Amino acid sequence: MNASTTQNPLFYQTSSHIPLVSRAEGIYIWDEDGKRYMDGSSGAIICNIGHGDPAVLDAITQQAQSTFFTYRTQFENGPAVELAQQLVHHAASSLSRVFYVSGGSEAVESAIKLCRTYHLSRGDGGRYLFISRFPSYHGSTLGALALTSYAPLEIHYRPMIKSAPKIPAPYCYRCHYGQSYPTCSLSCAHALETMIKQLGPENVAGFVAEPIGGASTGALPPPDDYFAVIRKICDKYSILLILDEVMTGFGRTGKLFAYQHWDLQADIVALSKGMASGYFPLGAVMCRGDIVDSVLATGGFPHGHTYAGNPMACAVGRAVLKRIVDDGLADRAAAMGERLLQGLRRLAVKYPIIGEVRGKGLLTALEFVSDRDTRTPFADHLQVGNLVTARAFANGLIVYPRRSINGLSGDHILVAPPLIIKETEVDELLDRLGRSLDEASTRLAGA
Repeated sequence: MNASTTQNPLFYQTSSHIPLVSRAEGIYIWDEDGKRYMDGSSGAIICNIGHGDPAVLDAITQQAQSTFFTYRTQFENGPAVELAQQLVHHAASSLSRVFYVSGGSEAVESAIKLCRTYHLSRGDGGRYLFISRFPSYHGSTLGALALTSYAPLEIHYRPMIKSAPKIPAPYCYRCHYGQSYPTCSLSCAHALETMIKQLGPENVAGFVAEPIGGASTGALPPPDDYFAVIRKICDKYSILLILDEVMTGFGRTGKLFAYQHWDLQADIVALSKGMASGYFPLGAVMCRGDIVDSVLATGGFPHGHTYAGNPMACAVGRAVLKRIVDDGLADRAAAMGERLLQGLRRLAVKYPIIGEVRGKGLLTALEFVSDRDTRTPFADHLQVGNLVTARAFANGLIVYPRRSINGLSGDHILVAPPLIIKETEVDELLDRLGRSLDEASTRLAGA
């Protein structure tokens, strides 16, 4: 017998040991030994309505009586149509068409291909370049990875991709220009126009950005006037604004979609994660109607995925959206997010390793530093984000670590519990995180 058959043959990013899950309910997960963990990161910031929601389980049961799968070129299905109608109803007025995918990377990849096809349909085939930002993360497929600037995830594959030109993210805590807002005059936003001119406007198809930075920058809201400048520049040069709402959508930031914080009218939006809240693989691209009209009038969109518009996935998505809207979970995220942020700021007063607390709604983060005054990150080998995450896990709390400076140095953790979290549970989360920070600080003091 092959020795490998006697052990778990699965592998993911690393060889680290993780416990076997037993069950999950609400904001909690239990392992096979009965230990309970608070899901303080909603998995990978996906389980917006928590685990084991009865309405979703009922929707799955009902849809199972009909069909699990039909292929999109052979049959339409009710859940797909109805979910698309609801998405359009709740989205910005500019977004009137929906294209389904199975996940976030596919959504971003589909968005840039749609943008390219649109320019071709208008006889503007010279437009093929996409500008994105650094740091950033947009997905693991090669097209989405070309937009990404997070070295550990993309550096090995750079010879295989044509990396997109990039401008600085609005990372005020570590301003690329060494300036401070608002006296900076939003240099990071105006960098888009400079880049467009360098590349030649006739060559640029679109600009891709998360409305609020996710994993790569740690719950990073832009200055309130940032996207007004971006929108004006895109319009000036006939470039499409593509928003990656994969992490920020479906109530996570205190609005149903993060672009609603600034009444921003995007041309194309990529969605996933909270769209099905982890109950089924599902994502979508939403876009302006005239984009679709132009593409379909000139031969169609030569792109698609086998599971696009899957009836079970869309039945789940329909139930999740109804839960978020009917129960006001976006407003709840705003209120609970403020309670969480206040608590995180109190922890920052107590623990000098916290350099900044930031976020919006229930997408929040702590960035760690060895010196607050100079904002100096900890030495790489200390792996402070991973240390805090490990201590939190031992204390029954799940958080989400990443490196702040293009994935190469610096440390932050995302704290993003399900939107159904209660006030007492926010306090419980803060208590567990406080104990974990205390233990991590003690270890770092002895390092």
